[in-house]
Amino acid sequence: MADAVIQVEQAMTFELWLTFVLAYTVISIIPGPSVMMVTGQALSHGMRAAAFCILGELIGGLWIIALSLLGVGAILAASANLFQAVKWAGVLYMAWLGWRQLRGAHKASHLSEPRQDIARSSLRAGFLTAILNPKALIFYVAFLSQFLNPGADLLGQYLLVAASSSVIVAGVLGAYALLAARLRQGFQSPVARRRFDQAGGSCLLGGSLYMAVAR
Repeated sequence: MADAVIQVEQAMTFELWLTFVLAYTVISIIPGPSVMMVTGQALSHGMRAAAFCILGELIGGLWIIALSLLGVGAILAASANLFQAVKWAGVLYMAWLGWRQLRGAHKASHLSEPRQDIARSSLRAGFLTAILNPKALIFYVAFLSQFLNPGADLLGQYLLVAASSSVIVAGVLGAYALLAARLRQGFQSPVARRRFDQAGGSCLLGGSLYMAVAR
């Protein structure tokens, strides 16, 4: 264990790691599809659903980092058709979730939806939002290359980067979700709940539009 720590420290100094943390924190704070998804879940279903959505995002994020290290991001960057296929799969998926949420706001169908089903769908939504964003893969290829040493222990560096990014994402998305959930708790009337459901669906549609127009 001590040898592994030494290898990680040799590959990524504390100063370099701190630079990564600060840069990634700033990037994570900027609203994007993941923020839209988590905020939409918090507004529509509350903090519990948002927490499962964040968990799905974290699992998807770990896959994204692993795939970027394996070179999948470079493949997407080189293949315009493959990039567009993944991109539009993500756009359509988030748009479908937004449309379903808006339809549910009018029908109030989500009120009878079991808590277990909400948790499962939120977890799946967070995971798919993360992995169906090809820009995230390509970003990690370019971003991580600034901090990783290919001649050193890549597994140790991956574990360090994965753990650090997971903590950052959990904190940032958790803050967004908590703010949205508290706003929702302040208005409990049926009309207000319907408005928040509509706002949640609008966030999802906004996220799909963001993914569609982003280059």
